[in-house]
Amino acid sequence: MTTDVHQLDDGAWISVNDSREVNVSDLWLLARSDFCGCEPTDFLAEGFVEVGIDYPNIEARIAGMCISCGTSGVSDWLTVGRVIDPETGEFHPVTFESAHVPRKRTRLADAE
Repeated sequence: MTTDVHQLDDGAWISVNDSREVNVSDLWLLARSDFCGCEPTDFLAEGFVEVGIDYPNIEARIAGMCISCGTSGVSDWLTVGRVIDPETGEFHPVTFESAHVPRKRTRLADAE
């Protein structure tokens, strides 16, 4: 089964298999991030810029700002959830309150 991933509503949502799964208004705790000099970074997500699949992970680059120092920009790739069962398309989002480590990627599989 193919997993369809899309941005909706000008980057406010990520849709997985035609279901709105992840919204943008979350506060992410970024560990070991190059986003700004704060360690860890309290990153307020403002919009999904790019989405992709690094199976089984659904990943995104997110526009936002550090609420501690005010730096604005776009994050490296963050895992926003995981496709648990490719046959049913069952998706589980990450726990946003946990610490996350953004990753640089040279290329993700194209979202369909």
